[in-house]
Amino acid sequence: MNDTSPAATTDATTPAHLADSTELAALRDISRRVLWLSAAIVDSANRGRPNTTGIKVGGHQASSASMVDIMVALWFHTLTDLDRVSVKPHASPVLHAINYLLGDLDPKYLTMLRAKGGLQSYPSRIKDPDTVDFSTGSVGIGATAALWAAVSHRYLASRFPDTPPAGRFVSLLGDAELDEGAVWEAVADPQVSGLGELLWVVDLNRQSLDRIVPDIQIERLRGMFAAAGWQVVVLKWGRVISELFARPGGEELRRRLEEMPNEEYQRMLRVDSCGIADRICGATGSADLKGLLASLTPDELAAAVRDLGGHDLGLLVDTFDTVDAHRPTVVFAYTVKGRGLPTEGHPNNHSALLTEAQMRALAASCGTSLEDPWSTFGTGTAAAELCARRGQLLRRSPCAADPPVAVPTSLGHPYRKASSTQAALGRLLADLVRDAPEVAARVVTCSPDVASSTNLGGWINKTGVWSASERFDWFADDAERVLRWSEVRSGQHIELGIAEVNLVSLAGELGATWSRWGRRLIPVATLYDPFVSRALEPWSYGIYAGGQSILVGTPSGVTLAPEGGAHQSVTTPSIGLEQPSCVAWEPAFAHDLEWCFLHAMSEVGVPGGTSAYFRLSTRPIDPALARVPQDPALRERRHRQAVAGGYRLRTVPPGEEQVTLVGVGAIMPEVIAAADALDGMGVTAGIVCLTSPDLVFRSFQQRGARTVGGGSDIVDELFPPHSAAPLVTVLDGHPHTLSFLAGARGDRIRCLGVSDFGQSSDLTDAYRLHGIGTDGILDAALTLLGR
Repeated sequence: MNDTSPAATTDATTPAHLADSTELAALRDISRRVLWLSAAIVDSANRGRPNTTGIKVGGHQASSASMVDIMVALWFHTLTDLDRVSVKPHASPVLHAINYLLGDLDPKYLTMLRAKGGLQSYPSRIKDPDTVDFSTGSVGIGATAALWAAVSHRYLASRFPDTPPAGRFVSLLGDAELDEGAVWEAVADPQVSGLGELLWVVDLNRQSLDRIVPDIQIERLRGMFAAAGWQVVVLKWGRVISELFARPGGEELRRRLEEMPNEEYQRMLRVDSCGIADRICGATGSADLKGLLASLTPDELAAAVRDLGGHDLGLLVDTFDTVDAHRPTVVFAYTVKGRGLPTEGHPNNHSALLTEAQMRALAASCGTSLEDPWSTFGTGTAAAELCARRGQLLRRSPCAADPPVAVPTSLGHPYRKASSTQAALGRLLADLVRDAPEVAARVVTCSPDVASSTNLGGWINKTGVWSASERFDWFADDAERVLRWSEVRSGQHIELGIAEVNLVSLAGELGATWSRWGRRLIPVATLYDPFVSRALEPWSYGIYAGGQSILVGTPSGVTLAPEGGAHQSVTTPSIGLEQPSCVAWEPAFAHDLEWCFLHAMSEVGVPGGTSAYFRLSTRPIDPALARVPQDPALRERRHRQAVAGGYRLRTVPPGEEQVTLVGVGAIMPEVIAAADALDGMGVTAGIVCLTSPDLVFRSFQQRGARTVGGGSDIVDELFPPHSAAPLVTVLDGHPHTLSFLAGARGDRIRCLGVSDFGQSSDLTDAYRLHGIGTDGILDAALTLLGR
């Protein structure tokens, strides 16, 4: 099977047996029942439910079958209630079957795979009714989630002594998932090599969705993991065939099986058992090899060539019990896709469904029936007793939650000098340590090697950089150093390499600690806004899986115009508005940033909370332009409007407003200047400053909705129906982001923004190039007015 290296076959074939024969017999019975149940769950969803849509329900019986023995060994022998496991997406029926046997899933759900209110197509931590530790629908990304959960728990334990303990963090992934770049970004991160609680098991069935993978370069994969500091274990052959290898002709048998292409090996699995010996020997087999094969019946030989390490329960449990606990471990377990099914080893078995006749044959081989598909083991049997014992052992008690921590609505410091929102974020975090220490203790920042350039320097100087182990600071006595990079276990900033996927994956797991271990964190991840798109899928995955975090994209837009188009984001405002379970913000002024950011922090790490995305700028803006009221009541009204999505900068008597200028973020000085210019021309212009187009859109959407409750009425405050006027919207991002405002009152609208790649220039030239400067806004307003 494309691997002739002796080292790849000797890692884990001979450890001492740690499981006794009685337990192994029970494990084999359970494995057969789990194989049946996982196939029956998919079968019931496809043949057992009415389907009038013409759209297939689907499922993955073959992908599940290759994982059965691995998962049975873990759940029914190895795992404790402290362990957390990420299960490959296509093996979700196996997970549900196991949970059912453990008493963790009501049998009514077994017929509800991929049905409303039932079992999700892929493991979902939030939506499935049974215990699921990690959502894994995003292939490759779910596998790394357990790694970042391990880092998150280590961070918690180093900061909060009362953190509940954790065990192993296990990822079960398909070999095709190793094609995903997210896997290698995570594996290669320097801090990962010290995580002895990590265990990855690769289901090496050598098939992807469409084909048999022609060449699994196991030695290359071994080398990549080993170079990153991982222990690598390869389970190629089971103990039955390994005993044959020790007989005369056995070494030749091993060599023949290991040198044949994957396609030839799997074709051999599809032929009649009487033809296997000829396929192995061919015309060149020695007398010893022929004698060895002749000593076996066809059925014995068929079983032997299928005796791969990933299907040897004794070898699996012994391996899992003896892995090194001081460094991460990856186990490559050779398996057969579709093991035990009629579709075993077929190149097109990925989503193939068994027929009724095939299901009946499978039921007979597994000791059950299609008429009573959900039967469990008889009382008093070893399998029943093992299921009951393991179910009790794996049952988890809820973790006690932290006492509530109130996030202040304002820190109360005046803003008198021109400041960018990026600088305001740095000041806010640094002030938080002094003004709200209980909240600050829950904040953890992280960045992909851009901490200083995203203004986290003051925060880091006050709180330190987190490291699993203390590191000596060789620059501590350097008087010229501005950023004090002291790496300690008490630090509150986690620095990663230049890997945005790692950043948001870690943020998602840091944001899930409140629901995993009852300890609230408020993760704040900063990165350059142009790279938000690169990080979007894993961040979206983290939100879907229940992780709440704050993502800060800065600098944004064309603020850094001299650096060229590669550092000028265009589509991120729209991306933020469209991301579920997240509120997107783009405040213009420092005090708006403080109000909105504190509000966003109050929503993170709590039941029913939400994530947030802040699009910030490096452009300094004079806070006086915001005209913040000095009267306490009016100031509080402005505060409420800011956190609701926006406010009006000018009060125009009803019916006198001729045009409304709507701005977002760093573009507000140009919006205000254009309004002043219009006033000089005798045109009365209203000014709307949006802090969150996202929240305004939600307010717009909920008008007239027939659902109970709803959001704010901020859209009507900003665009009162009795003061209709043409709209000019402008932002340093794609213009379509604000196009929905035309529907607020049915106004004519002109949307200005950035819809093309930028180039190096100064800011004035960049604004002129994209038509978002004062002149462009003025021209759009006059055009709408027919002047």
